[in-house]
Amino acid sequence: METQATTAPAAPAAPAAAPLARTARIIGYSAANAYADFRASYTWTSWTFGWLTRMLSQVCFFGLVGHLLGSPAHTRYLVIGNAVMACVIEAMTVVVSTGWERGHGTLPLLAAAPGEMGWVMLGRSLQWPVSGSATAVVSLLVVGPAFGVHWPPGRVPALLGLVLLTAATTYCLGLFVGAFVLAAPEARNIVFNASFLLLMAVCGAEVPVDFWPGWVGTAAAVLPPTHGLAAVRALADGAPVAAVAAPALWALLTGAGWLAAALTAFRVLTARARATHAFGSAV
Repeated sequence: METQATTAPAAPAAPAAAPLARTARIIGYSAANAYADFRASYTWTSWTFGWLTRMLSQVCFFGLVGHLLGSPAHTRYLVIGNAVMACVIEAMTVVVSTGWERGHGTLPLLAAAPGEMGWVMLGRSLQWPVSGSATAVVSLLVVGPAFGVHWPPGRVPALLGLVLLTAATTYCLGLFVGAFVLAAPEARNIVFNASFLLLMAVCGAEVPVDFWPGWVGTAAAVLPPTHGLAAVRALADGAPVAAVAAPALWALLTGAGWLAAALTAFRVLTARARATHAFGSAV
């Protein structure tokens, strides 16, 4: 008599969305810490009359430089460039706050945890691009008109989106730099200042990118602020949608590349820490 072979039922496959949900949960918890850090660092009064006033003064300073040059075009160029740089500077603060984690003694726990350290760090400093975006938008909408940079109401939503895009993609660049600062946390402030000053110099904030030698322009092309700022300038000039969307897309692509590089760097650091106990003591 023939018998029919039976097979055990296959184990149910894990939902495809499970890793994505886990990653989102990690980022969410880290972002909650970022919010708590921000509330501990600032009140609305200290942020408004301390940080925001300082950055508005910086934008005004560069606007006055353009005024002294006697060129409305130069004034407009400097005001837009330095207003957008406000979100770039603050987004790059992730270089410093990533280094804080070693001093806080959390890195051994993060290295031992099953979740990726990169996703934790991505959420851990999200207060900076959010605050930086607010600073940049206020600078553009409040200081800009005083120096001849006007924003029709219909362009304001696009402006908000471009500033957020510039801050977020710059944040990914800063996260990559911050991964290496973990190895030398005492250098975090030097690296932070050198990084944002370099971005201010070569990304088109103070002078056009083509002012520099060709190799500098090639390097600037892989930096998200170069394209984010170009998109904001195109929007300010009333350029066609395609002229605004093209640099915005390049900002998104370069930001995604830096995020991938940052996650890879954190994976390498985590593997090294697990093998050598490199994060075993706070610095």
